[in-house]
Amino acid sequence: MTPSPRAIAVPPTGLERVLLVAVVVLALAGSLAIARDRLTWLLEVVWVIAALPLLAWRWHRFPLTRLLCWLLAAHALVLIYGGAYTYAQTPLGFWLRDLFGFERNPWDRVGHLMQGFVPAILARELLLRLTPLRRGGWLAYLVLAACLSFSALFELIEWWSALAFGADADAFLATQGDVWDTQWDMFLCLCGAIASLLLWSRLHDRQLGAAAAEKDASLRSAG
Repeated sequence: MTPSPRAIAVPPTGLERVLLVAVVVLALAGSLAIARDRLTWLLEVVWVIAALPLLAWRWHRFPLTRLLCWLLAAHALVLIYGGAYTYAQTPLGFWLRDLFGFERNPWDRVGHLMQGFVPAILARELLLRLTPLRRGGWLAYLVLAACLSFSALFELIEWWSALAFGADADAFLATQGDVWDTQWDMFLCLCGAIASLLLWSRLHDRQLGAAAAEKDASLRSAG
């Protein structure tokens, strides 16, 4: 029998969940208070606003691993920070620009790197828990494909936003005059996804628990 998602995941403790949610919610509230452009703020943080109630609604039946929860919170903070200042005007981005000698504020590059780094573990967890897919090359390929697909969707959303809002969407696009911005965004997403799989896969497997290993063993014997 296929184990339930609850039997597979090793979720964060109750205290950790409260801490992560509190940090994200406080960051959302603070970013709204200082937001330079409310439309850009909403476009950037809408993913966070949508994710919080969705996770709360499904948590009892589908708790996520501790690793994934911390990564999602970190990703949310990157999005919230970019939404508060706009990606081209973030103070931390200017500090990185001066430190490394970049020609532009690189905070949108950080955001797109995270766009692969965090969704890679999300896609990996969903594929391992909800499908018969086993660990291996096909899992890695499908995780990378999912991240690139999401990155492409985000670029389409930027395009549609530009068509719908015109010049008001310039801060959301954050191209900063780079004609290769879309290509850089997708490349950095891919780099982030690859780095995440290399860095986190073993820890992620441990947090998915013994039941996941049993599922893999049963699938191998059935094959």
